[in-house]
Amino acid sequence: MCTAGRRWDRRQRVLLWGVLLAAWEAAWGQLRYSVPEEMPKGSFVGDVVKDLGLQQPQPSAFSDSGVGVVSEGRMQYFALHEKTGHLVTAERIDREQLCESVQQCVLRCELIVEGEMKFYEIEVVITDINDNAPSFKETELEETMSETTVPGSRFPLAEARDPDAGPNSLLSYELSGDEHFSLAVQASPGGDQRPELVLAKALDREESAFHELVLKARDGGDPARTGTVRIRVTVLDANDNVPVFSQADYTVRVPENVPVGSTLVTVTASDADEGQYGHVKYSVKKITEKASQIFRLDSETGSISLLRTLDFEGGVSYELEVQARDGGGLFDTAKVLITVTDTNDNVPEISVRSALNEISEDAPPGTVVALLHVQDRDSGTNGEVRCSLNGNVPFRIQSTQSSYYRVVTSMSTSRVLMHLA
Repeated sequence: MCTAGRRWDRRQRVLLWGVLLAAWEAAWGQLRYSVPEEMPKGSFVGDVVKDLGLQQPQPSAFSDSGVGVVSEGRMQYFALHEKTGHLVTAERIDREQLCESVQQCVLRCELIVEGEMKFYEIEVVITDINDNAPSFKETELEETMSETTVPGSRFPLAEARDPDAGPNSLLSYELSGDEHFSLAVQASPGGDQRPELVLAKALDREESAFHELVLKARDGGDPARTGTVRIRVTVLDANDNVPVFSQADYTVRVPENVPVGSTLVTVTASDADEGQYGHVKYSVKKITEKASQIFRLDSETGSISLLRTLDFEGGVSYELEVQARDGGGLFDTAKVLITVTDTNDNVPEISVRSALNEISEDAPPGTVVALLHVQDRDSGTNGEVRCSLNGNVPFRIQSTQSSYYRVVTSMSTSRVLMHLA
């Protein structure tokens, strides 16, 4: 964005210089608004011009007023309405898509006042609505139990997923279908609810070889939304030995540029039984939706391989809970932690957020002529940047804050025209 320069007499230039110096010290303001997700494009967010006490342009002049909004990142979620000067949504916003597994969803943008060389940071909290029902990854679950299983034994069930947040998220589970079973719900340290199938009454294969159950998940919305999964329990003959993993926790570190298809780690469990009771199969009992699209577990070998390219900036670590189950329904569980390490795969990005098209020949040293924003999505030393100007030019760069840099005059110039795209 560029604003055409104007010619000032000497007195006006001195006055402008003093105003700019004072304004730069107080220009780093911040506003905070809140708006529900899924609002239509053009929905009102806030009157930023009024709230910041800016001079109100004529309604028809916003497009030429030198006032504009720049979103953080590559997506433009907000815009400045040309007639009213209100901050409005530039598109429909889906909180679950933007802020997966984040309790508070905050988007940031900046209000650039080009002619005054100011910018203001704006935070917009995207609040949740109950637009998702709890859902299970599968519609039917298969469980197998030995007829000698002791009443009171517990078996972990698949957890429902509800991407909504707060009171609209998953609230409770219910089980129906058979007097032989009841439901227990364990709360993890992180607050997640983990349903478990409890054997309430001894099984008898000769009496019934199968049991049909229904597990229902309910959220806390008003009205509440629900999701269900059918559970079929098969009763088997006795099984003497339980599969045992070689270790309870598997930890592996992999660089983000590891090729797709690579085996990252292999889990192994042994069972002393023979035949179907000694044949162990592996399955993932707990995994996030995102991780399920990245990793694949081989049910026969226990190897975990990569389905698609890793991105350190998109995810630093993933935790899986893996189960080894024999043909008689006995099982053991282990945790797998996959940590992604960063590589220098992003180049620094430079954008001109505001610039003067013209500068007077007698402008004093330190006159601000451009506002630059520099960022590198890598982390650590890979994300550190250094800025410099090439060539013998009468300008220098000043670092400010929030990855912003000022380009200022380093000496009095005889006559310098600077055009920035």
